[in-house]
Formats: sequence, C-alpha cells, structure tokens
Amino acid sequence: MKIVDLRTMRGPSYWSVKHYKLIVAKVALGEFAGQWSNAIPGLPERLMALFPQIGSAHPAGQSGKQAAKHPPLTLEQLEDGEPLGHVIQHVALELQRQAAMPVFWGKSYPAREEGVEYVVFAYQEERAGRRALEAAVDIVEAVCKGEEVNIAPIIAELHEIREDEFFGPSTYSIVAEAASRNIPYIQLKNSNIIQLGYGVNQKRIWATTTSLTSHAGVEVAGNKNRTKAMLKDAGVPVPRGTTVYSEDGLRDAIDELGFPIVTKPLDGNHGKGATIRITNWEDAVAGLQAAKEYSRAVIVEQFIEGFDFRLLVVNGKLIAAAKRTPAAVTGDGTSTIQQLIDKVNEDPRRGVGHEKVLTSIKADKHTLDILSNKGLSLDSVLPAGETMYLKSTANISTGGTASDVTDIMHPYNVLLAERVAGIVGLDICGIDLMATDIAVPLNESRGAVIEVNAAPGFRMHISPAEGLPRNVAAPVVDMLFPRGATARIPIIAVTGTNGKTTTTRLIAHLVASKGYKVGFTTTDGIYIQGVQLEKGDCTGSVSAEFVLKDPTVNYAVLETARGGMLRSGLGFHTCDIAVVTNVAADHLGLRDIYTVEEMAAVKGVLPRTVRKGGWAVLNADDDLVYGMAHNLDCRVALFSMNEKSRRIQDHVEAGGVAAVYEEGYITIYRNSYKLRIDRAAEFPVTFGGRAGFNIENCLAAALAGYLSGFDKDDIKTAFRTFVPSGAKTPGRMNSYKFPKFEVIVDYAHNTAGITKFADFMNATTATRKIGVVSGLGDRRDEDTLGFARIAGRIFDEVILRQDRDLRGKTAQQLRDIMERGLRLDKPDLPITYIENEPDAIDHILATAPEGAVVTLFTENITATLKQLDEFEKTV
Repeated sequence: MKIVDLRTMRGPSYWSVKHYKLIVAKVALGEFAGQWSNAIPGLPERLMALFPQIGSAHPAGQSGKQAAKHPPLTLEQLEDGEPLGHVIQHVALELQRQAAMPVFWGKSYPAREEGVEYVVFAYQEERAGRRALEAAVDIVEAVCKGEEVNIAPIIAELHEIREDEFFGPSTYSIVAEAASRNIPYIQLKNSNIIQLGYGVNQKRIWATTTSLTSHAGVEVAGNKNRTKAMLKDAGVPVPRGTTVYSEDGLRDAIDELGFPIVTKPLDGNHGKGATIRITNWEDAVAGLQAAKEYSRAVIVEQFIEGFDFRLLVVNGKLIAAAKRTPAAVTGDGTSTIQQLIDKVNEDPRRGVGHEKVLTSIKADKHTLDILSNKGLSLDSVLPAGETMYLKSTANISTGGTASDVTDIMHPYNVLLAERVAGIVGLDICGIDLMATDIAVPLNESRGAVIEVNAAPGFRMHISPAEGLPRNVAAPVVDMLFPRGATARIPIIAVTGTNGKTTTTRLIAHLVASKGYKVGFTTTDGIYIQGVQLEKGDCTGSVSAEFVLKDPTVNYAVLETARGGMLRSGLGFHTCDIAVVTNVAADHLGLRDIYTVEEMAAVKGVLPRTVRKGGWAVLNADDDLVYGMAHNLDCRVALFSMNEKSRRIQDHVEAGGVAAVYEEGYITIYRNSYKLRIDRAAEFPVTFGGRAGFNIENCLAAALAGYLSGFDKDDIKTAFRTFVPSGAKTPGRMNSYKFPKFEVIVDYAHNTAGITKFADFMNATTATRKIGVVSGLGDRRDEDTLGFARIAGRIFDEVILRQDRDLRGKTAQQLRDIMERGLRLDKPDLPITYIENEPDAIDHILATAPEGAVVTLFTENITATLKQLDEFEKTV
C-alpha cells in the first residue's frame, strides 16, 4: 500500500463545507486492490484486537452530533465486508482519538485509477493527521499480511505532537468562546499568537495575554519586589521579605524574618523555582539554589500559614476563585509512595500535559528532593491516613488540584482582588494569596497576597476538581469585543472559470471609491489599498488570509480559484457575498476533476459558505451556476445578459433581486422596479459595448455592489472610472493604440473564454486581425484543439509560440495540436511559428500592417506589458 497524493484542507472545501480540517489522500492498495475486509482471513479479529474501542459507540459531548452521523467500525461490518480505504480511514481516526484528539468525521470512495481509494478524515492537529494517515496505511497493510503490529509508539508520537501543537486549555477556552459567537480566528504562522477577527477589527491573544494587556503591567507583575512595594503602599497585606543574591544574604534574611520562609526567583512565574515552608538552613540553601536557576536575584519571604488561593480578575472584575492543593498522596499503611502515585494517576480525569482536567503526577527530581529531606523515597510506605505533599507549589500542571470557591468569597476579598489588578495594571490578572479562610477578610485572617501574575492559567477555573466550572473566557471575549463591536469585515468572494479577475477588480474599485480600505486578491497578485504587495497567482487560502490578517483592511474582495479550493480549501469560513461568473471546461483532468459537472461542484463550494442573510450572486444564463441556487442557506440574486430570461422573470416575480442587460443598460430588477445604472457602452471596460463578456462581468459586479449597499450613482461613477490598463487590469483587455495598428493583450486561455473573445473581435473593425497564441500543456488534447479551432476562426493570421512551462507536454506535441486546430476551419490560415514569446511579439510589432488589430494571448503578462511600453517609446 502506498500514499500517492496527500493534501491538507484548512477551510471549506470540495470534500466538506462544514468540516474545515481534513486530510485528503489517495492510497494505492497494491496487492490488496479490489479486496474487502471479509476477503482477508483474520483481518476483522486482528484489527479489533489492536483497536478494541474502534467498534464502540462514540461518546456524546462536544462531538456528539457529529459522532452520531458517523458510527464506529464494528466487527460485524468488517466480517460482512468493508473497503480497505474505509478501514484505513477509521484506523487514522482511532489513532488520533487514542492520542486525546477527539475526531470522528470521514469518508472514503474509489478514485478513478484502478486499485486506488480516496481516504478523507478529520484531524485536530495537521501534523498529527498526516502522521496518522501514514501509520494507518502501514498498520492496515501489516494486518492484511498477518504481521505483528505495535501501535504504542505511534500513539506516543501522536500524543507528543498534540502536546506540542494543540492550544493550551486557556487559549482553547478563549478561541472556543469566540467561535461560539461567530468570531473567526487565525493562528499566526510559527507562533502561538491567535488573531480573533479580521482586518481592522482584529484582536490578538497569546495564551491569556491580549491586545489590551499593558506592557507596563506585565513588567510590574514580573518584578515581585516592585509588585509587593506597590501593593504595600496601597494597603494590601503582603508578606515581609527581602531580596538576596548569596548565602550570606540568605543568612541575614533568616535572622530578620525567622523560619518558616519561602524562596522564589525575582523574575519567576508559574511557581518555577519556588520552595515553600522552609524550616531549616539546609533546606533554605537548597531553595536558594533552586530559585537561582531562574533568576540571579532571589526573594526570601516569611511563610504565611493557610491555604493557597488563586483569584482571577478580568477587565477589573473578579471572575473566579479557586483553592489549590499541591500534588499529594495519602498513605494506606501497605502501599509504597510510587504505588500511591500510580493509583492516583489511574483517575480518568488525569492525563498527559493538558489533555484532561487534571495532570498526572510525575515523581521528578523536585519530588525526590522533598522525600529525601524527610528521609523517604518512592519505595517508602506511608502510614494509613498520612498525607504526603509531593510538590512545593500547587500548580495544576504538576499534578495539583483545584476547588472552586468563587461563591464563598468575602466581599472584602473580592474588592481586594479587583484593586490589586488595577494597581498592577493588568487586564487579565491572576492573584495568589495565602489565607486560612477565603470567606473571612484577608486582613482579619492574617493572610497575604503572595504574588500577582500576568497571563494566568484558566485551567483550574474551567475544570476544577471540585465545585462549579466557570466560563472565564466569556468576560475576556466581552472585553475584546464589547457589545455592539464587530470582529469581522465585509468579504465578497468571486469564483468562476472566466471573468473572475475583472469582476474582482471592478468590485474592489467600487468599494475603494467609497473610501474603504480594500484588500483584494487576484490571479496576478495581492493588493492592499491599491498597492500590489505580492505578485503571482494569489487566489488560494494563503492569499485570502494575507488580506484578512492585514490590520489596515476594512473590506476584502477575494478572487477564489479552483486550484486553491482543491489544494487546501478556502482561507475563510464564511463570506457576505459570493459571486459565481460561469463554469466551463477548463483544467479538466487536473486534481481528479474530470467533468464540467465536477468543476461546478468545486466552484459551488463558495456560495455554500455565504452567511445566513448574505447573498449568492449567480449567473442565470449558465445552467450549472444557476443550479447552485438549490439548497443554499443564504439569499440568491441572479444576473443575465438576456432581459427576457424566464429564470430572471420567475425570480423577480417571486420577490428576488437580479441584474440584467436590457436595451443597452446595466439594470437592477427588484420586485416590479427597474433601477438603470448606466448604458454599458459608457463603461470603458466594455470597449463601447463590444466586449460582451465584460458587460456580463459588470452585471455581476453591479449586483454585488448593490447588495452591499452602494447606490446607483456610486456604481455608475465607479464603473465609468474603471479604465482597463496594464496597471489596473494587467492581462485583461489591455489596449495599446499605436500610430498604425492596435494591440490588445488578454489572458483568454480556454475555449469558453476565447469564444466570448471571438464575439468581441467580430464586432471590431480592422484591416487584418492577427493573433499571437500558444497551447497549454496541462489541458486535455481536446481542450487545446477546441481553443485552437476558435482562434483559427477569429484571426486572419496567427503567430504560434510556446510557453516557458510546457506543463507536461513537449513543444512539438503542442505545436502539432495547435496547428491542426487552427486549420480545422481555415486550411490555408497563415501560421508563423516562433517559439520564444518575446521574439514572437517583436516580430508582430515589426510586421503588423496599417489598420491591423493584434491580439496577444500572453503567458508572462508583466514582461509582455513592459515590452509594449518600451515599443511605445520608439513610435
């Protein structure tokens, strides 16, 4: 068995609009091609022995609905017969689940190649999903062959990936809360920083540090001496203490404070390097050394008797309080300490790292030192009922537990916590205090505030071992996005086979003309506020995220091509308006899309992502695009070049909105009213009305603009000022009028596109029509032949050239197909073969007769336009 293709979806895709994170793979089954699970002796039993839980019903909860739709793989099913691709899918999911990544959705089906299966399944962490697929293929093949399999190492590896890459519990709680409010998020590349929202409305979090967190507050909290001094000056009870740098300083501090004491690093956090309840000189020296591992300066404080409490303040308000207990075991008179630890770790709530409510207790060096100081070891047996604390701090991450005490806090202590957060200057503040009873005012219980923490962990409040869980993420999101604030920016997305770039640019020009700071993507680059920041084909998910991450953008217009959707899915989950211009035969045979209907299914992903209340703008003249209107959750608007279209009439009579080309006008239909924008011939992009395909693009763009709230005059002015040129629409109907002849540069690259271009050329007067054309190696022969045939009909003379990238074919193959197609209807058509594109352009510029119209179907738009600019200087 072999993986022959592997893709990672990160947004809505051809395979699922609802499940964003998918592994999509093609697996060649090799010697097991055509065999199902019941045809391989012993497979059902061996697989179930390896994965006993694979046949169990999925638990309810976060994935309950999803799990119900996708039942487990049972022994009965395997014995009845299941395709091996389906088995691989389930094994890949189960491997992730066993590594604490609860994923359930998947599907499998035969690919077009014989013996190859598509395997599609959900992942939580991308690297883990890809590794799970590799392992699943190896495991299923080994099981088919009856070989020994050990899944423990792969589970451990996946577990490690999860711990490395999954959001920590604090980050996850905020992201989940934001997502529940329809606030989008993006994890910034190579960082743990999460962007919530888009464009100018974005906020960022890094664990529990936010865009609003004061740097000064973090600095104050990070310097414990400064924090204590500020709190003391404000009347907050704090322990007496001093800062030392050596054993001599430590001795002086003990002489002043007496035992018991606490040592901790001046710049420490999360309990690192801290030692509490020190009662003798030897332990004090050990505590000094432990603290100096994190900071040259060490704080020595009097130890405050009582319990460890953590108070959480968000945006100036106390949100939660927890009583924390260090990791501990209680003796039974017979078990060793290690056995007691093992028993505690059997609690199903405990797991590795942050995967569960509690963390398993690990007997590390710190634990061994504590035991050694008491004359004990892991092999020691504790008397029945005796409790042994295994850590000096009560951190949940080291095996400690927490109990929620929010509801019993005394009002004095609530006010104290809120004052402390304000004094230090933190929007999210964790306050550690020692007290015998949190229900008693701190100044009466002889307790004290021990330290103040920036970026406090939420885990103890979200999932306490005892007491009520608290949704502490909600007030964080409330703070970042107050009532009435928006996290999103408007998104208009455009797809189709032809016309999508011009439509995108028309819409972006319209939006920008109203003062919005627009970011838009096209096949020639990414533009932020009119400035091209990236060159090349930028119609995929990475380019969309580029725009949505930009902090200056307040409106996004995104060209979305089939390549990106098939490669990694969309770069956004929902949009406000989706425009589909048309669907035609292009790029068929690539990425396993072989028919126009399959291509329509790819393009149809976009309107399915429109938010409820948004609009899908569809071409009523295209059967496949019109058919996309079925089963959409959004509103539908149609456009048509035919003012008498029955589809448009029915749609408008039913109360729908449409745009139609009627009596030479771009017109919006709504109910029984017509809103005429302007005569299409007045828009430069239509070349006086000759470029019918751009009239169609204007209809789509005008309708999208109207639905976005722009009025008639806004649209009219924008379209009249949109002049196609090498700067504004590179490679899209760029006209150069030289003294003797005209040159038009265009990107028509498929049969549908050149057919519409033919209508334009037929309406164009010229003494001679000359085309510079080439074939594309990544098209089917019949597509290249059809393209060439239309070109042969259009032109009186053809210069045949080659692209630099032949995309899988040889130059001679492409030349033969193109020459055959060009002469199918004009056997005597003059064809000059000049392989290099710049040379072909130089030739035609030197030989074009007076009154001719020369069309350059160019590959390298930038170089071609530069070549024409240079020629213009010489004439």
